[in-house]
Amino acid sequence: MRLSPTLVPVCHRLGPVLAAADFSEAAVRTLLGDEVFGCLSRGEPGPVEAAAAGDAPLPVLIRLFLAAAPVERSRAGRVLTPVTVDEAIEAGLLEIDPDDPSAVRSALGLRPLDPPAGGTQWFLSDLDGLMRPHPQDREHVLGVGHASQSLLRATPREPAGSVLDLGTGCGVHACGAARFADRVVATDISDRAAGFAAASAALNGVEVDVRTGDWFAPVAGERFDLLLANPPFVVGEGRVDHTYRDSGLDLDGATELVVRSAPAHLAPGGTAALLGAWVHRDDQAWQTRVASWLPSEGIAAWVLQRDVADPALYVGTWLRDEGLNPRVGEGRAKSDRWLAHLDAAGVTGIGFGFVLLRAIDGPSEVVCEELTQPFDDPLGEEVPGHFARMAWLRDADLGAARPLLGSDVALERVSVSGDEGWNEVAVRVTRMSGPRWTHELDDAGARLLAGCLGGLSTDDLVELLEAATGTDGLREPAHRLLADLHRHGFVTFL
Repeated sequence: MRLSPTLVPVCHRLGPVLAAADFSEAAVRTLLGDEVFGCLSRGEPGPVEAAAAGDAPLPVLIRLFLAAAPVERSRAGRVLTPVTVDEAIEAGLLEIDPDDPSAVRSALGLRPLDPPAGGTQWFLSDLDGLMRPHPQDREHVLGVGHASQSLLRATPREPAGSVLDLGTGCGVHACGAARFADRVVATDISDRAAGFAAASAALNGVEVDVRTGDWFAPVAGERFDLLLANPPFVVGEGRVDHTYRDSGLDLDGATELVVRSAPAHLAPGGTAALLGAWVHRDDQAWQTRVASWLPSEGIAAWVLQRDVADPALYVGTWLRDEGLNPRVGEGRAKSDRWLAHLDAAGVTGIGFGFVLLRAIDGPSEVVCEELTQPFDDPLGEEVPGHFARMAWLRDADLGAARPLLGSDVALERVSVSGDEGWNEVAVRVTRMSGPRWTHELDDAGARLLAGCLGGLSTDDLVELLEAATGTDGLREPAHRLLADLHRHGFVTFL
């Protein structure tokens, strides 16, 4: 179903209203308090309504759009001015409360987001049913979900001439990119999603070229400095029940399609940040599977697996996401069919994570890693540095370069008690910023790093270490160790 043609014009006028009311995540959290703020994600409207009592603009907006509660018509009108209630109803933003004709309630989802780059943006979508039961049909358009926020945090924020947001949904990534890019194109197969993306752009006062079409068809022949994609990557049966998550492609076909197609749409030196999922099978390593989707020339790839779910957990999670109980009725039937399909395909698990690409000259190189440790710093801040370090290693004379250990590196020695006191069982270094990488070391590696002060070359350090320990043959393992540590940002080279 198409959105009202008056929604975008109304949103152009509504954005300044939301800004004036400080309708931001930070302000909402401050007003509600941390405990009640958590009710928003759990679908518990009662505490939210109680904490957001009053006639001031912010609490009224919280009750109206975040708690999905009825608000007296005159009160809503005062807060939304210069947008009138009648205009908001005509635009499909509000509707008359069926239980109280003197009140109105939200007909669409509207929520603030404070992105990693700072400030606040607002996004329109279909109601999610958390606060008020609401059916999800095939064309349901999600609001700001966990996947969207994960990709936001993984997006590099370097100035870009052009950005493509593939499968834009309600426009989260397109609107975010409009803050640092000269030109943003957003595409989606769903007319309804494209409408929401245009409305979100209007709310935020940013320019986005919104196009409708299947996969990369709307941008055929075009290349971009940055390509972002949160595609419908659910690993399933190759059918479409919900366009926001189902691609119609079997298993991990959606992720494969995007990964295979993205390189042709990257400008020289361009970057892609993609969310995706891939199957695990006993007869093929997941790293091999993802790497097989990439070309042999022209791409540096950094694939990060954030989590792995067993088939039962995966299917049950997605069924509950659409409001089905996997134990009974339709939910049980769908669960049995979905799990049987995964079993027949030899799927033992489903991995989820990021595929980060950089267009390069020369042979492709692929690095696949597990990134399961918790970390707070946005991954996007790490991406440009990672690809720069990969580029340096391609042509570097590691032996002649002078390694310098970073100031954010901690050394940890782990000992366990024994019959004669403490026995050291592990030595590791951890980078205290970025993705919090950790590397295990032997004693020689720890001693090598202690000498990485930027004054001596790698091979000079190795020569001193061999003399001090009476050990030969340390050059090759030392080069491997320092290359790995450089790639993860522990060591720079002068």
